[in-house]
Amino acid sequence: MVSLKDIAAACGVSTATVSKSLNDHSDIGIETKARIQRTAKEMGYVPNAAAKTMKTNRTHNIGVLFMDDANSGLTHDFFAPVLESFKKEVEKNGYDITFISNDRSRPGRTSYLEHARYRRFDGVIIANVHFDDPEVFELVKSNIPVVTIDHLYNETTAILSDNVGGMSDLVDFAVVSGHRRIAYIHGLSSSTTNLRLVTFNRKMEEYGIEVPDEYIKESPYRDTHGAYEKTLELLKLRTRPTCIFYPDDYATYGGLRAIAERGLKVPDDISVVGFDGIKVARHICPRLTTYRQDTDGLGTQAAKNLIDLIERPKTTLIKQIVVKGKLLEGDTLKKLN
Repeated sequence: MVSLKDIAAACGVSTATVSKSLNDHSDIGIETKARIQRTAKEMGYVPNAAAKTMKTNRTHNIGVLFMDDANSGLTHDFFAPVLESFKKEVEKNGYDITFISNDRSRPGRTSYLEHARYRRFDGVIIANVHFDDPEVFELVKSNIPVVTIDHLYNETTAILSDNVGGMSDLVDFAVVSGHRRIAYIHGLSSSTTNLRLVTFNRKMEEYGIEVPDEYIKESPYRDTHGAYEKTLELLKLRTRPTCIFYPDDYATYGGLRAIAERGLKVPDDISVVGFDGIKVARHICPRLTTYRQDTDGLGTQAAKNLIDLIERPKTTLIKQIVVKGKLLEGDTLKKLN
């Protein structure tokens, strides 16, 4: 294994100069630094991770706590691109990522906090978990820097999709298109669901539109069967809606199946609206009218803010960052006027 001493001998400098050059210190000349770094690369020098950890008190390893009740894992059509952009940004800054196991049936499993301390994570990103889980609370309240995605705690920096703006844009678009009988199948209780539901009701109230109680249904996110069942309930109403909002794009396809089985067509007989802007929604006919969340922006902002908390803890504030998305006018919403 190539050592600092080997590089120093090859370059005719001291080991201290080599160390400073490889760590990009400003008190070494640009030409000398470049020559030493080039020589180290040519000799195949690899930094000693353990020594670096002892010196900086950092492992340059970040934990990822991600859970998906639908068991889609890293194929999750919304969170997969969020985590991919997060991964790219942290790796660009010299960090690796390790997933925290959430398999509670695993023999000898430890809590999330114990796992994070055992692995000596410099920080943890939390996404799509049961945010009211006591183990998640314990991790959030610890001294380990934490950033959450799409959930708000007082103790952590949160990167939030613009759920209020997104739902506002969708209601505006539907109402301006002539719809008054709008139903909403929302996700299970969460801060995201609450923001969207309250915004939906507020916007409808601003337009002077009364929403019947039977127009509001609940179904899990990314659950096509649940969306299918709730859509059938809506279609059986004496005065059925002209437009149905769904909790997410993936669930929408359960609704489309229910509509087709009743012999109805989208958007001629009934309009549907999603939320997320997943890629498949833009390539299946009819193209889904939806609100595209900025997955790249969410992941990148999560990475940048977590690294700030790790590297500059005394000057970095806990904050909430809202990442705006964009309304996508597809072919599933009919203009009635």
